[in-house]
Amino acid sequence: MAYATGRYMRYPYFAHGFELEDVLGIVRLNYAARIERHSGTAELAPGIFLHHAPGHTAGLQVVRVHTRRGWVVLASDATHYYENLSSNRPFTVALHLGQVVDSFRLLEALAASPDHIAPGHEPGDAALSGAGTIARGDRRTTARRTKHECDALRRLSS
Repeated sequence: MAYATGRYMRYPYFAHGFELEDVLGIVRLNYAARIERHSGTAELAPGIFLHHAPGHTAGLQVVRVHTRRGWVVLASDATHYYENLSSNRPFTVALHLGQVVDSFRLLEALAASPDHIAPGHEPGDAALSGAGTIARGDRRTTARRTKHECDALRRLSS
């Protein structure tokens, strides 16, 4: 919220990703004591953690969830696509490029493997895939998958 209501929002480059009414809605919920803010690492429930992953925005957080197949990270905008993470090339819109790359390392450290990271904008199974579903978590998209990745996925699935 500090970012979405902060000094950079006066510039269209930074503000274009926010709807003013959505930001005002969160402020209203805060005034009504209906939201809880977290910074750093926080455990929301057993096996569900928030982690600060700045770079794309100052307060960006990712979610780490313990599943049957290990720790899965819902990366949100910490990495838009697998390509960004695997090539160490941040998405073109970011507040601090160095922090984006640092957050890439955090994602890798939090997840059981690269196949356990669900980027925020990747098309296919890792993206939004239906009502109530945030990410598949049991496999990643087949787009740009190498033979090595396919073999690793088969091993994880068996």
